[in-house]
Amino acid sequence: MKIDAVEVFPMCYPTKGYFKFFKGAFGQMGRAAVTVKVTADDGTVGWGQSVPIVTWSYETLETATIVLRDYFGPSLIGIDPLDRDAMERTLNGVLANGFSTGMPISRSGLDIATHDLAGKLQGKSLAELWGRPVGDAITLSWTLNPKSLDETERLIDEGRQQGYRHFNIKVGPDPDFDVLLARQVRQNAPDAFLWADANGGYELDDALRAAPLLADVGVDVLEAPLRPNRFRGYQALKQQGALPILMDEGVVSVVELEEFIRLGMIDGVAMKPSRCGGLHSARRQIELLEQEGLMWLGSGLADPDISLAATLGLYAAYGLTRPAALNGPQFLAADVLASPIVTKNGTLEVPNGPGLGIEVDESKLIDLMQPPK
Repeated sequence: MKIDAVEVFPMCYPTKGYFKFFKGAFGQMGRAAVTVKVTADDGTVGWGQSVPIVTWSYETLETATIVLRDYFGPSLIGIDPLDRDAMERTLNGVLANGFSTGMPISRSGLDIATHDLAGKLQGKSLAELWGRPVGDAITLSWTLNPKSLDETERLIDEGRQQGYRHFNIKVGPDPDFDVLLARQVRQNAPDAFLWADANGGYELDDALRAAPLLADVGVDVLEAPLRPNRFRGYQALKQQGALPILMDEGVVSVVELEEFIRLGMIDGVAMKPSRCGGLHSARRQIELLEQEGLMWLGSGLADPDISLAATLGLYAAYGLTRPAALNGPQFLAADVLASPIVTKNGTLEVPNGPGLGIEVDESKLIDLMQPPK
């Protein structure tokens, strides 16, 4: 069996509600994605998705399309889609690394597609491919990023009406605003898992001030308080010990994750397979964290349906118990699946069936295509 073709489809999903990261190069709102179709020489198809966000990463719709179409994709033609080691070696040689894996968000789409293809060829789900138990539905966390405190109760109510009972809040750079927001959420949701994510938005002095204040009002964990290259700052926050300190943006491969652990910088990671090159890298990181007795939370990049299905399969296979910040269903207003993934009482069922367990409706996909400028 050989990979015969790799096709890419640049797209833009319409959005709903306000999410601060959905803003394109020219100010248009939408969720960019590059859908990847990998076809084996027997005609079997695997689907994946790369999900760049220009306000979160240097990767864009345009660069992801080019690197998948002209670099990553062609490198896998003729390779056995069941030979994961051969695919990893090949992809590792296509682009030079920067600090870590080159273009990891782009690469994730191809990694997901080849996992889907492998599962279909063997008649196995993701969990079965990995020799893991098939997991349960994933409980979700509702994302709150109000522009003002006056909006908070309305946004909490919107989540509750859809069955959500847990919340994650966007914080930084203003600790005073953040503490008021966290207090308001905790008062309205006393039993919720409350997760604060700064997306690297604090300076160190503000982060050191914010962490104990956020803990005092009931926040459970603090994600990405500083930019990921602030190593000594992360060490100081972990040593302070006010809250468990998680990294996000700075963890791409298992190599730097192990370094960060050894340097005493973190208590865990907010996992995103779409950020770290795909399912293969994410699995290795989860296994390392569990081996070290550290925390991992399930997160995402407002993943659309194909990337979301892969993420659900991973988190269920590894027994995620805490609420996951998978907010694609919260903010995206379209899908490309024959049977869309929908929330039920604040949870998402893990798709069943071989590979990702989903069926792509190519007519829906074509409707959302957006040629890069």
